[in-house]
Amino acid sequence: MSKLTKNQKSVADKVEAGKVYTLEEASKLVKEITTTKFDASLDIDVRLGVDPRKANQMVRGVVSLPNGTGKVTRVLCLCTPDQEAAAKEAGADYVGLDEYVEKIKGGWTDIDVIITMPSCMGKLGPLGRVLGPRGLMPNPKSGTVTMDVAKAVKEVKQGKIDFKVDKAGIIHTSIGKVSMTAEQIYGNAKEFISTVTKLKPAAAKGTYIKSIFISSTMSRGIKIDPKSVE
Repeated sequence: MSKLTKNQKSVADKVEAGKVYTLEEASKLVKEITTTKFDASLDIDVRLGVDPRKANQMVRGVVSLPNGTGKVTRVLCLCTPDQEAAAKEAGADYVGLDEYVEKIKGGWTDIDVIITMPSCMGKLGPLGRVLGPRGLMPNPKSGTVTMDVAKAVKEVKQGKIDFKVDKAGIIHTSIGKVSMTAEQIYGNAKEFISTVTKLKPAAAKGTYIKSIFISSTMSRGIKIDPKSVE
């Protein structure tokens, strides 16, 4: 059995095995148990009592994190020429259409989010094999296909994220960085969990939120009492 390092031992002493923490406690503790030298991402995992294989139990939505994501989100806006100026002013990193479609065909995906207009979606269809696996394909349900591209760009830059439950019934997403204050982490986590709660499908029976864990890159997961978020 490998011996624990000094950092690992101090972390192990802070997280009690089997203990369930309040969201407020976990927001402070996750900062204390993070020992990485870089600004680690803050992840949240919510296990739901749904069957994602059934269309009426799919959980998918968007949320605007009140304290932002803590990271720079690179946005590509594929739009018509009359919308380019507004998209640039809203903060889009790349703006255009045909030239970027060709770049993506050539393998370029150095972006985090693509926002486009309904009239431009026809040109993105052939890019499905490139964008789909990377989670970059725009979708009306996530607000990335819209007539108001400037508003969508601004929202993404300010901390809007989209999420959906996976095949195992778990929603996994990043809600910030460890460099945030405990209060900012708490605010983002609470807003995210509240949004997921509001999206409970009518067809879902029994316990909806089965478990919540919060962790940072390479840290232990901290179990949260769902009732502490109500």
